[in-house]
Amino acid sequence: MKKKLIILDRDGVINADSDHYIKTPDEWHAIPSSLTAIKHLNDAGFIVTIATNQSGVNRGLLSLDTLHAIHAKMYQALRDMHAHIDDLEFCPHDPSENCPCRKPKAGMMLKLLEKWQVRPQDAWVIGDALRDVIAGQTAGCHVALVLTGKGKKVIENHADELKGVPIYPDLAAAVDALLKKQEK
Repeated sequence: MKKKLIILDRDGVINADSDHYIKTPDEWHAIPSSLTAIKHLNDAGFIVTIATNQSGVNRGLLSLDTLHAIHAKMYQALRDMHAHIDDLEFCPHDPSENCPCRKPKAGMMLKLLEKWQVRPQDAWVIGDALRDVIAGQTAGCHVALVLTGKGKKVIENHADELKGVPIYPDLAAAVDALLKKQEK
C-alpha cells in the first residue's frame, strides 16, 4: 500500500494566526474544525506532518523552549481529540538569512518526503499563504489553499498565481474534499 502524506502549515491552518506572531502557548488557539480534520486524516491512514516558518525565534520574539511549549499545547489539544501529528519541521530563520528550508523554498517539504519515503505525487501541502503553495509545487506535491489565516488576502493579491489551485474555506473542507477523492 502506498503511503499518503499531508504537510500542513501551522499558523492560519491549524490555529488562529496573528500578524504579531504566536509567541506564547497562551496565544496559541486551535481552529476546532482543524483538529477534527487532522483526526479524520489520521483515521484515513495519512501521515500528517507540519512544515512551519517560525522566524520569531531568530528575531528574538520567542525562545526555542517557548516554541516547543507551544507545540506541546498543540499536541495535547490533538491528543484530547484522539488525533496526532506524525512529524513537525520548523524553520527558525529570518527571511534575510536565505535559508533553504524557509518557505517558499521547498527544503522542509523535501525533508519530510525523504524521511517518510513518500513520492511527491502522493503528498499534499495545505496552507494559507502563497509561500505554502509555492513550496509545495516546487517539491512536486499537490497543493491546496485555505481561507483561514492569510488565505483571503492571498487570493486578493495573487489570483493569477493561484490558477488551478484548489481553494477551501478551512482545513476541514479541504480534508473532506481530499478524502472524497481518495474514495474514488
